Amino acid sequence: MTRKTVLFTALLFAASFPQDGQSAVEVPSLAEAAGRYAITPGSSIAFSVGQVGGGGIKGKFGKFSGIFNLKAGDLAHSMVSFELKPESVMTGQDRIDAFLRSGAVFDSSQFDTISFRSEHVEQTGPDSARITGTLTAKGRSMSESFDVTLTAWNGRMIAFNVSGRIFRSRYAMDVGTPIYSNVVQFDMMIKGERN
Repeated sequence: MTRKTVLFTALLFAASFPQDGQSAVEVPSLAEAAGRYAITPGSSIAFSVGQVGGGGIKGKFGKFSGIFNLKAGDLAHSMVSFELKPESVMTGQDRIDAFLRSGAVFDSSQFDTISFRSEHVEQTGPDSARITGTLTAKGRSMSESFDVTLTAWNGRMIAFNVSGRIFRSRYAMDVGTPIYSNVVQFDMMIKGERN
């Protein structure tokens, strides 16, 4: 096992669920950590779009699924695959939800899935990484990167905070600019269960 593999293993698995009010640290063996994990419904996929003068749009997606496969001895080729359904967008305002689902933004009747598949992982800190891959939305595929921070691990369940900034114009969704920002900020809590 190379030093790079050991460091990456520690990056992904250096934290456990808090016990007795403290964050215990437990690094499992590569054999323990390796495997396939399914993203659980307890995950949260939230986003926001800024607006000139404040306000903006904040929402989340209710339907999503995905897996990540951590490969023993070959973590560089581990894989993350994720899909969400744009018709499940929820902002708390029916009018805005309908507009986001329309052809002006997601066009969810024609493009019912937004997907991401990883291609590269780069360690950025002791418990963080940047994942780069292909995001496909509204019939367009682009390279995008997301910052990942490990937040929990207990041998069966794992959790990451994932953040990223996507330019709407790259996917023909930039209606309303410049009043509404061209940037969508994602803040996701991804939980996975070994399966």
